[in-house]
Amino acid sequence: MYAFFRRWRDHGLVREFHDRLRARARLRVGRDAEPSAGVIDSQSVKADAVVGADSRGFDGGKLVNGRKQHVVVDTLGLLLGVMVTAADTGDRTAARVLLKQVGDAHHRLALVWADGGYTGSLVEHCLAAFALVLAIVKRSDDMRGFVVLPKRWIVERFFAHLMRTRRLARDFERRTTSAEAMIYWSMTLLMTRRFAFDRNASTRAGTTSIPNTATISWQVSGP
Repeated sequence: MYAFFRRWRDHGLVREFHDRLRARARLRVGRDAEPSAGVIDSQSVKADAVVGADSRGFDGGKLVNGRKQHVVVDTLGLLLGVMVTAADTGDRTAARVLLKQVGDAHHRLALVWADGGYTGSLVEHCLAAFALVLAIVKRSDDMRGFVVLPKRWIVERFFAHLMRTRRLARDFERRTTSAEAMIYWSMTLLMTRRFAFDRNASTRAGTTSIPNTATISWQVSGP
């Protein structure tokens, strides 16, 4: 089984399977197959003992010894791109590479929301190098406790989906490319479950069309 996984990972098939499903998922809810806006963020996760020192680090802000998952998602919370690095890699450093990869793959992408960790020269760099507007969504100084911030809740929900995959609760992969492939697999499973729900709901309704209650499962819900 690992031989199949390694072959699909190295030939980009894991991502291709995922991207085809994502395009269908967007079309299912009346969106264009290619997104025009997204959200970027990162999450640090603890690494297992098999993770070598060359790809692990210590995130002083989160007090996590392991790796960091940098992701860009669309406004539906579907994955556009991921890069796994050592946990001590700065968000802005990783974003320069990840946003270029995502921009090259999704030519309609024109706007990306980010938190305050992406401020500085990165905003000007994205506009000059990628023709991409990086909009910073900041938390106000007078906010107290948990507050849902516009757009940023979308990527936070994405990370919550990942943590429901037990294989991703901790990084067990020797290679960062394997860790990235596992994230694509997790989102592939999420989308296939949603498609199965749509099909089952359609069957119960006795029609080949997707009923409104099933379609809602793809819609952005929340604040």
